[in-house]
Order: sequence, then C-alpha cells, then structure tokens
Amino acid sequence: MEIFASAQGEGPEVGRSTVFVRFGGCDLRCRWCDSPSSWRESATCRIETSPGVEQFSERPNPLPISQVADLAIALAPQKSTWISLTGGEPLLQPEAVSSLARILSDRSRRVYLETHGLHAEALASCVNWVELVSMDWKLTSDVRWGPGKTSNRNHEFHDAHEEFLRVAMRAGGVYVKVVVTPNTLDDEIDEMIGRIVSVSANIPLVLQPVTPTGGVERMPEPEQLLGWLTRAEKRLSNVRLIPQTHPIYGVL
Repeated sequence: MEIFASAQGEGPEVGRSTVFVRFGGCDLRCRWCDSPSSWRESATCRIETSPGVEQFSERPNPLPISQVADLAIALAPQKSTWISLTGGEPLLQPEAVSSLARILSDRSRRVYLETHGLHAEALASCVNWVELVSMDWKLTSDVRWGPGKTSNRNHEFHDAHEEFLRVAMRAGGVYVKVVVTPNTLDDEIDEMIGRIVSVSANIPLVLQPVTPTGGVERMPEPEQLLGWLTRAEKRLSNVRLIPQTHPIYGVL
C-alpha cells in the first residue's frame, strides 16, 4: 500500500529511524485501528519521494518484490535504519514477505516484522531473515475476526498467539505488545502473561495504552494501567508501559 520513512512510534524501538513497507489486507478488526484503509488490498502503492517530505508518487500493484526492496533501501541510506514490514497484516502474503525479507537481509538491512501474531506457519517461512518480530497479542474484549471468519471463542487468540510466539523465538529477537483499553479484563491479561511465561519469562512485554481513535474514546485509568504493569512484572522479567508516540509529534 505504501512505502515511507518515519520514526518508530511504538514498542521498545520507539523513536528509531524506520522505513515502513505497508502491506494491504487484514483478517482482524480492532476497535482502535488507526489505518482501516489497510484492511483491504490496494490497486496502487504510494511511495514517499524523499525521507520525511510526505510527498508521494504512485505505482500500480503488484510491485515486483525486488523493486519494493530497492524503494525501501532508497529511503534508508543508513544500514542501521529499520525496515519494517507492517500492515494490515503482512503475513497474509507470506511468499512476498519471505522474498522481501531475504533480499533485505542479504543486503545487510535490518528487517523488523510487525504482525498481529496469529499465523505461525506463515512466520516460519520468513523468520530466518527477520531481525526483530514485533508481535501484537490480541484480546477478544476489543478485537474480532474480519469478514469470512466466524469463530471468536474467548481463548482462541491465546492458543494461536502461543504457537506463533514459539516460532518467533527463532528470529533475531521478539517482543510482545498488547493494546489495553478500558474494556480490557484482568483475566485476559493474566492468561496472556501465563502463555508468554510458558515460552520464556524473558520475552519483553509492552503494555500499550490505547490511543483514543476509531471505536475507542478514552484510555484506561492510571490505576488500571499500573495494576496491569504490576501483575506482569511479578512473572515477566522485562515489562514496559509505552504509549504510541507518533500521534504526539505528528508524523506518519
């Protein structure tokens, strides 16, 4: 859908220079989603002409993967810059993600995969070329499957997330991020923590207070946030409370 340069706005790598390659198509519907245009594939891809200028050219899809790699690298002259494969949900296009990650890795670029963390088999096809997996842990209090998906049992996401996390451990690094809202339940948080611990208590967890948007009008109360932080710190070794930062400084 788009290729642009910015700064990472979420998670433990917040503030680092990042080029984003956004894939179209998503099979989830999150109430707070700030990019609903990415739910479906796009007939065109917009490409930033120079880092940070927010001026774009357009090309028809599908773009050849080698061309996507060239365009991303052109916006990231420093090899230390992350190249984030994001969405939508990039792992709905596993062959494209695998090919792109391999090309970027072969060219000594840092590949950062941002995913909702539900498609373990797709991850397995590309994990060897990913330096860092940013895995969202979805909670059914605020997230449902998109059209064509009918099952939404309370622990369905937990099962798929745990399976995914075990595969993600094969990447260079992985962390879990969970968006929390006023609807978030303590039981959901406890179940998520237990599943993470079953894989490794050393996996970093980021609690991300929702940015009011879409169907969410307010953030959780401070008492809720600090309570969840305390619950998680009792069982995990690396827990942080980090809001989205890019809305604050007004970049993409």
